[in-house]
Amino acid sequence: MNRRNLLGLALVGSLTATLAACGGGDDPLATDNTPAAGGSADAATIIVGSANFPESELLAEMYSQVLEAKGVTVQRKFNIGARELYLKALDDGSIDLLPEYNGALLAYYLKGDAPQGVSSPETVLDALKKEIPSGLEVLDQSAAEDKDSLSVTSETKSKYNLTSIADLAPVAKDLTIGAGPEFQERYQGLKGLKELYDVEFGTFKPLDVGGPLTVAGLKDGSIQVGNIFTTDSSIETNGFVVLQDPKNLFLAQNILPLIRSSKNNSTVTEALNAFSAKLTTENLTQYLAQVQVDKKTSAAVAKDFLSANGLV
Repeated sequence: MNRRNLLGLALVGSLTATLAACGGGDDPLATDNTPAAGGSADAATIIVGSANFPESELLAEMYSQVLEAKGVTVQRKFNIGARELYLKALDDGSIDLLPEYNGALLAYYLKGDAPQGVSSPETVLDALKKEIPSGLEVLDQSAAEDKDSLSVTSETKSKYNLTSIADLAPVAKDLTIGAGPEFQERYQGLKGLKELYDVEFGTFKPLDVGGPLTVAGLKDGSIQVGNIFTTDSSIETNGFVVLQDPKNLFLAQNILPLIRSSKNNSTVTEALNAFSAKLTTENLTQYLAQVQVDKKTSAAVAKDFLSANGLV
């Protein structure tokens, strides 16, 4: 994720329009008097949000169902957008809970590189807990990890003799990279690539977050490098090559719940920690493929996962 600087006041100012676009014409944060319509919730209801990519929505659905199994009332507001948008929604109380990635979240709060020696899941989590704003907290992190990657086709790998991100430095000026629009402004994006690896691409093409547009761009040659999450089934099905990251631009990206402290209690903590204890990179990849490849709904896949792991 699979870990990831602000887009600026202009982006925040256009929050409403952007959210509407991300939701296919519907604003996932729109208020309404009925919970079914995605509106305001009472104090006991936990509003679960997600980013705008399939894995985040699947994880959010898993969170929702595991909480509902414990009698917690849940409201869903999925497909909000990029981190800059959904964290604003968390801050202002539009949502209460969502799946996050430890390294990406740490990079967001630091607005730059992690401290020296911080790269493993444990050290990233320790550093993250020191940076989380008052009123928010993280629960147990899972073994499941989904990192950002720079991926290329096997043909591009062979043509430019690429093994790691460092190998891009002498040739990147002749290449086009495709990623979500926010990648252009994030440290775990173009800024960090320049600072850590001296990699500057000739062209940046704003596409989606490791989604079908990025995959299609790699396949048709309109981009040569794509930002794809490492659990994405498209890497294996298309024979893409993930470039090594020896300088750890992309930190450990273990999945964990980020929740508003006012909505946490022992029931919520126990339910979500039990879920995280069952989540691995392998089973997440397996079940995510059912959404991306088999085109099953997130709700159905989440139910199957939770049932298979004794969580509902």
